[in-house]
Amino acid sequence: MYIVQIASECAPVIKAGGLGDVVYGLSQELEAQGHTVELILPKYDCMRYDNIWGLHDAYRELSVPWNGAAVHCSVYCGWVHGRVCFFIETHDLANSFNRGRVYGESDDPMRFALFSKAAMEFLLQSNKRPDVLHCHDWQTGLIPVMLYEMYQYYGMDHLRACYTIHNFKHQGIAGPEVLAATGLNRPDYYYQPDKLRDNYNNAINFMKGGIVYANNVNTVSPHHAWEARFSEVGCGLQATLEQHQGKFGGILNGINYDMWSPQEDKHITAPYCAEDLSGKALCKKALRERLLMRDSDKPIVCFIGRLDQQKGVHLVHHSIYWALSQRAQFVLLGSATESSINDMFWREKHHLNDNPDVHLELGFNEELAHMIYAGADIIVVPSNYEPCGLTQVISLKYGNVPVVRGVGGLINTVFDWDYDENLPEEKRNGFVFFQSDTPGLESGLQRAIDLWYKNQPKFQQLQAQGMSYDYSWKDPAKKYVEVYEHIRA
Repeated sequence: MYIVQIASECAPVIKAGGLGDVVYGLSQELEAQGHTVELILPKYDCMRYDNIWGLHDAYRELSVPWNGAAVHCSVYCGWVHGRVCFFIETHDLANSFNRGRVYGESDDPMRFALFSKAAMEFLLQSNKRPDVLHCHDWQTGLIPVMLYEMYQYYGMDHLRACYTIHNFKHQGIAGPEVLAATGLNRPDYYYQPDKLRDNYNNAINFMKGGIVYANNVNTVSPHHAWEARFSEVGCGLQATLEQHQGKFGGILNGINYDMWSPQEDKHITAPYCAEDLSGKALCKKALRERLLMRDSDKPIVCFIGRLDQQKGVHLVHHSIYWALSQRAQFVLLGSATESSINDMFWREKHHLNDNPDVHLELGFNEELAHMIYAGADIIVVPSNYEPCGLTQVISLKYGNVPVVRGVGGLINTVFDWDYDENLPEEKRNGFVFFQSDTPGLESGLQRAIDLWYKNQPKFQQLQAQGMSYDYSWKDPAKKYVEVYEHIRA
């Protein structure tokens, strides 16, 4: 099967979040299973060009109809760790992708509408006719719309569109100027409630367009798919998802075990595996030395991730002091998305600076993340919502027992040691709490710390069971292939 993925990110060359990891990991596994995969991405000025091999002109003179005239674009081709990627450079007056960052511009909807239009024109003019277009998040939500309202009439009628939503919070909201620019026009038609009109505002909604027009729609875990339909997690799109429930579901993300494996990890002090955890003790000692923490007989609790409301930042903050009060140590690695949150954690860092049982690292450091996964005993993931989550899946592989809130993909990957009656004890791998308050967090974290102190053999059994789970891309890719085959039929 010939699959083209169209996205705004692909790790490691363009990565602002988990989307980039998913696009790369899924593409890699689809190729491993025998399919032909190509990626179309914007050519940002801030890309990691050192991760692209053999970048060259692929289609220099791409004329893209735009706003009643045309925008000249150039398409480059290169290999990102073996993946064939086409990068579209737009020579528009606004310099849409020469802004020094991926997102956060006031004209983001127009930027990515231009990219989507250019991607479709590249497929059309280069005579590429894949079996499936796989589009991701709001940035490419207009591609299924353009495919079925425009390009199917230009020899692309056999193409099918799969649309994956990674985060319902950001949907791509714009006015009728986007319709005029892309050539869709007819605002009276697209502003109908069953088309692109936002469910609450008099505006165009890119993500809604993707849901309405794509042949199949999914989000990145089964439980998050349920939440999107039946709770506020759907961010206003619940009625649209209900209307299109027959083509909507959830497929759990995977992770790349070439990058995340304690047996192969070059960033950690010693390798280890589920059958022999002795190397993890050496990693724990090395982590303490790196962070100037006390070497004592205590568990290390950690948090790795963004410091924002989605991640339950109030519970992250509480977990620091709660863990210390329960004779545990705490390590945090995270960057804040809001100045008020950043200021709060800098105050805490200064306040706790002389405490030998805690270290707060504000920012992100890839090497240190690997060291923390390997050296810590327990990781806390108290998210308010979590479409899939990679942190808890990585932690399982490293024998770092997760304490998670029972939302989204967290509940699809972590199974409570004490209370999960659907699984035998030998299949359980962590601790789950459900309320987004401090007693809920304390209940999960307390049980984890107590098990570490009171029954080390059982704690090590729990670690080994978590490490035995396979959350690679192998099974998710098979599920995506089933979706592709279904929509082609």
